[in-house]
Amino acid sequence: MEELVSYLSYLRAQRNLAPTTIASYENDLKHFLDFAWDQMVLLGKEPHLKEIDKYLVRDYLAFLTREGYARSSLARRLASIRGFSEYLYRNNLIEYDFALSVRTPKQQKSIPEVLTMDEIHSFFSENVPGQSPALQSRNRAIFEVLYASGIRVAELVGLDVQDLDPSTGFLRVLGKGSKERIVPLGDYALDSIEEYYQNYRPQLVQGDEKALFVNARGERLTARGVQYILSQYTSHLQIHKNISPHTFRHTFATHLLDNGADLRSIQELLGHSSLSTTQIYTKVSTSHLKSVYNRAHPRA
Repeated sequence: MEELVSYLSYLRAQRNLAPTTIASYENDLKHFLDFAWDQMVLLGKEPHLKEIDKYLVRDYLAFLTREGYARSSLARRLASIRGFSEYLYRNNLIEYDFALSVRTPKQQKSIPEVLTMDEIHSFFSENVPGQSPALQSRNRAIFEVLYASGIRVAELVGLDVQDLDPSTGFLRVLGKGSKERIVPLGDYALDSIEEYYQNYRPQLVQGDEKALFVNARGERLTARGVQYILSQYTSHLQIHKNISPHTFRHTFATHLLDNGADLRSIQELLGHSSLSTTQIYTKVSTSHLKSVYNRAHPRA
């Protein structure tokens, strides 16, 4: 469809969204439009964008609910539709914004899984899987950085050597929407990176590869590769939790909150655009909140 192609080009050129994000928008909108055309045919209407209204959008959300989609998936699909509808309306391709008045399904926020300090330490022990000392050193550095900085796995694998400044202990990270932020690293993470970079990365890297973390072939490590490494470790260490690279991000935020960091600072470190996204961690930090109450309340 010409209008959809135009919208995706707009997202790419004007909004500067990542290719994976644009692909998600495309998949969401194609699925919605397929549903819309089918409904119009059943009603004896000519499939056309001008025939879409808020009731059809609501029917689509109801259809997704019957199909077992999570509320978070419904909210994401609706966000994709809203963006497309607004674009069409602004460019006079439809007479009114058909998704404007459709309410977002109320989200049921789940409490993130976090690691204990004993579990964190086990990732840095000597008794860990790895085909060679070089890969073991790389893996240790990866886990140290994930826990020390709370960065996303996509941000981790996107790091280049030049993004680290060992003299200041800061890391330059390119986050969602190509937003750049600077995050600090602790001594443990810096020491682990230095050991890997100085002693082992030269054994792995091929040519002029710029990536900080490389795979066994000397090429940039992928997010899927990090997940595979993590799966090996959790199985070997017999940690019976559903752990992903994002678990380190949750753990980073929760441990900071438990030890007195304020939500605004954690928001900046995580690169969240909204404080409400960060507030989920208050639900897993009751021990910190209880200690604050005991110290501050006169009748505690």
